[in-house]
Amino acid sequence: MPLPPSSPDSASNQTDTSLSDAQTFEQELATIERSLADLKERYIQVQQDEQTQAQLQERQGQLKQQGQRSPALKAELAHLQTQLDELEVKLESRLFSWGSLREPFWQVVRFGGLGIVIGWSIAFTVLQSPNPSPQPPLPAPQSSQRESGG
Repeated sequence: MPLPPSSPDSASNQTDTSLSDAQTFEQELATIERSLADLKERYIQVQQDEQTQAQLQERQGQLKQQGQRSPALKAELAHLQTQLDELEVKLESRLFSWGSLREPFWQVVRFGGLGIVIGWSIAFTVLQSPNPSPQPPLPAPQSSQRESGG
């Protein structure tokens, strides 16, 4: 059976849909490209911070190995320790963000809440059902002993 010829309206609807799909794809692609650029930038910054941290730790080790304990040496050690602490916080904040916990947090809330609701409903159902009356104990079967005659 031949298909009826398509109307001009249906052709324009198909064109509009394909244009909106293409625009959506381009927007998503641009978002992904921005995310990739941000990730590369963070990666480079983390590498630089780790390199700086290694240099500061090396310098701190050299200063600690020196036998003299002058006030200038103590001040430099304190300054290096402060810089190392700042770098450590900076590195941790680069690798760990609260935004990365958003999805797992809501999953815990959702499924934990669901578990609580199911648990309470089961408990409510069990407590509402009538308790069966206790059955009287059955008498123990008596074993008959046969006397063997002989």
